Amino acid sequence: MMGLLIIESIVMCFALLIVCVVGIANGPAGLVVFYEDDVQQRVIELGYMTRQQIKKSFKITSLALFVPMFVFTPLMVYGVNGAEGFWEGFWQMSVILVASGLFDRFFIDWYWVGKTKAWIIPGTEDLRPYIPKNVIIRKWIATLVANPLIAAAVAGLVSLF
Repeated sequence: MMGLLIIESIVMCFALLIVCVVGIANGPAGLVVFYEDDVQQRVIELGYMTRQQIKKSFKITSLALFVPMFVFTPLMVYGVNGAEGFWEGFWQMSVILVASGLFDRFFIDWYWVGKTKAWIIPGTEDLRPYIPKNVIIRKWIATLVANPLIAAAVAGLVSLF
């Protein structure tokens, strides 16, 4: 069981990584939706993207992130792992979602965005760090509190059916 959860957690981390790699393939402005408003405004002023392009990118990125969370994770837990009922589904989905959240916090946010040049948008360097402390705190709360709450909600819905 734990072996499957580890593999499924890695799959979810890989899905997140693919979204990011594809999103910044033509430059980091492609995922400016993850940046704060001041960076987004500067990107618009610099002519890298329009507000409409950012809105479209937000919709596509949201789908690419939330479909795996709300569809693939329960399919893996209930379909592949054979979880039954609320508690089994809840703890397994919690493990997968928290693991992918930790990957996001440590690898993507702290290392890739914070320590490399891959996410630096030319002309916005003065607005760094791109992930301010209050956002880091919100992201950690989402990882450690909201992800298990999401797992509880999904497990609750699945157990009703």
